Amino acid sequence: MPQIGPLNVAYWHLAAVVVLAYVARLYGQYHRLRHFKGPATTGFSAWWMILAVKGKKAHLSYSGVNEKYGALARIGPNDLLTSSPELLWRMNSVRSTYTKGGWYNGSRIQPGRDNVFSGIDEDRHTSRRAQLAPAYSGKDIPSLEAEIDDQIHNLLHLIRTSYLSTPGQFRPMDLARKAQFFTLDVITKIAFGEAFGDLENDKDMYEYIKSTEDMLQVIIMAATMPLMKSMFTVEWIGNLMFPSDKDGVGIGKLIGIAKDLISRRFGPKPIHRQDMLDSFMRHGLKQDELVSESLIQILAGSDTSATTIRATMLYLMSHPRVYRKLQDEIDAAVRARKSAQPIITATEAAELPYLQAVIKEGMRIWPAVTGLLTKVTPPEGDTVEIDGETVYIPGNTNVGYDAWAVHHSKEVFGQDANLFRPERWLEKEGEELSRMQRTAELIWGWGKYQCLGRPIATIELNKVFFELLRNFDFSVVDPTKPWKSANVGLWMQSELWVEVTERKAS
Repeated sequence: MPQIGPLNVAYWHLAAVVVLAYVARLYGQYHRLRHFKGPATTGFSAWWMILAVKGKKAHLSYSGVNEKYGALARIGPNDLLTSSPELLWRMNSVRSTYTKGGWYNGSRIQPGRDNVFSGIDEDRHTSRRAQLAPAYSGKDIPSLEAEIDDQIHNLLHLIRTSYLSTPGQFRPMDLARKAQFFTLDVITKIAFGEAFGDLENDKDMYEYIKSTEDMLQVIIMAATMPLMKSMFTVEWIGNLMFPSDKDGVGIGKLIGIAKDLISRRFGPKPIHRQDMLDSFMRHGLKQDELVSESLIQILAGSDTSATTIRATMLYLMSHPRVYRKLQDEIDAAVRARKSAQPIITATEAAELPYLQAVIKEGMRIWPAVTGLLTKVTPPEGDTVEIDGETVYIPGNTNVGYDAWAVHHSKEVFGQDANLFRPERWLEKEGEELSRMQRTAELIWGWGKYQCLGRPIATIELNKVFFELLRNFDFSVVDPTKPWKSANVGLWMQSELWVEVTERKAS
């Protein structure tokens, strides 16, 4: 029988210690949130969260968990998911002691450089918001509405010259792509003073849209994996994995364009324009900070607004009663107008009740952001009321936002919450309407995390729906397969093929 020497015994002891430490770690992970129910593997690994994103139906995976396990459910070793508006208001309020979680690091576009969205330091986040707010609000950009009007004109011109169908000619249009061409041209024009030119060229310039769709799933999966998240924060690793400004297409090309345009503001003969870059510079942002902030505003601003346009237009085309009712309001507004402006003004559009109800309902039924937007409980933990019970959440726990469940809540929006029915916003009143409105506000973020781009997006949406339905009629080419739509926390949507016909003057 072979002898077991002292060295072998030491190896076995070391192996046993490692195994015991690993088992103890797993037990500790499971134990601290053991009172919260969730899918079987969630107490020990992030595998469930990874699969939710990998399946490209993350919104349904998240909402299914809260539907099955309650309004505060476990989805990872240190991760909870909530569909409670009350808890979300508490987590995001201005005086909240919750902080941004590591999930946000996944929205870094450049290795080692945070932006207002990706940064998790609360003091820096507050300071950066103050620097950016005057531009995002339009206060520092007097031509903001006119710049959006220019892109509305370009969109209408593209449709009218290239995609109008007639009795003798069928010319289908991918509304999904045209919506993002529009939002990209808007945000790049007001950000850099120069539009991408997607509408003018009728193409995905620099393959930006393709590049973001290729990367999006990987980025958000990485944001759910602690090890990969940590690797992304190491600059030299990020340099190997992230797009480079030397790339000829995609996000890398965008980084190169941004660096070039921004460098012109700092050269021996600096260019001065009243745009977002100019505002950011005047409020203290440095050259490298300008690149990061400009990139995130393009990625976030173009994608979310495009999603709302696509989804709302699809719901309108699928609900002829709503479509015609909105078009009737638009026609009446055109007849009553005193303004000589060819494009509806933001002020005029805001006074149209059914248009406002349609926009609210479109954003509610199809929230543009369904990612976790994780916040972390304070070190001492937090005691909250969930489903009528008092619940203690341990300190330093990640709590994610289940947008799909929140905005399809029958308790908040009624038994027909899954139905696209704008009238709900005009029928309700008092406390019932107030709760609906407060809950819907979560779409824009809440409190200290409210979306900076809201004023810009609001003007865009008001104008684009009015002008599209004022000028054209739209119908889905194949109602049985209207589009391709995938969700990883943000939406990837394409092939919304529509037939467009010219409307007669109202």
